[in-house]
Amino acid sequence: MEKLIQISSGRGPRECCLAVQNVFHKMQVEAGILTIKLTLIEQDFQDSLPSSILLKVEGSDLDQFLKRWVGTIQWICQSPFRSKHPRKNWFVGINLIEGPESEKELFERDVQFQTMRSSGAGGQHVNKVSSAVRATHLPTGISIQVMDSRSQLQNKQIALQRLKQQLSMANENNVSVFRKDKWIEQINIIRGNPVLIFEGEKFKEKK
Repeated sequence: MEKLIQISSGRGPRECCLAVQNVFHKMQVEAGILTIKLTLIEQDFQDSLPSSILLKVEGSDLDQFLKRWVGTIQWICQSPFRSKHPRKNWFVGINLIEGPESEKELFERDVQFQTMRSSGAGGQHVNKVSSAVRATHLPTGISIQVMDSRSQLQNKQIALQRLKQQLSMANENNVSVFRKDKWIEQINIIRGNPVLIFEGEKFKEKK
């Protein structure tokens, strides 16, 4: 079992980024005890501290681990960077993230070809020969119709090339949607009802 989670400062100040770093370290320790594997996928930084961390988490005790950590984390501490700053409550969000769809590859065995008579200019010969090709990628339903050549074989080859281009565009779109969703989660922190509270510069968990 595996999941993607994001630890985020919610675009908060440097204190929140320090909290992100501290939360990550605490999670690493706990994951080691529960034999859960944490894999760092991506980090964003602000003033040399992580503003967000994207992790892949894997393990048999994953439900227990996520139930404890996913939600809002509160850190109660005087700012270690601004001694006269009145604020003492800093918040970090931990969210489950839906990963991008697996990248789609083009295998000819997944393509269904249909032949048809070409239409348009070209005289009687065009209308008599079934040289046009419709190629459908069955896993996605993407369909391409090609009548560029009088050769059916050449039209099949062209159709495969264009299907490959369409799949590449679909893969790029999936990644774009994933990054947009990740950004939304990154800035969306509910500052209340924390699942865990930590206190002081030593980041000690409040019982």
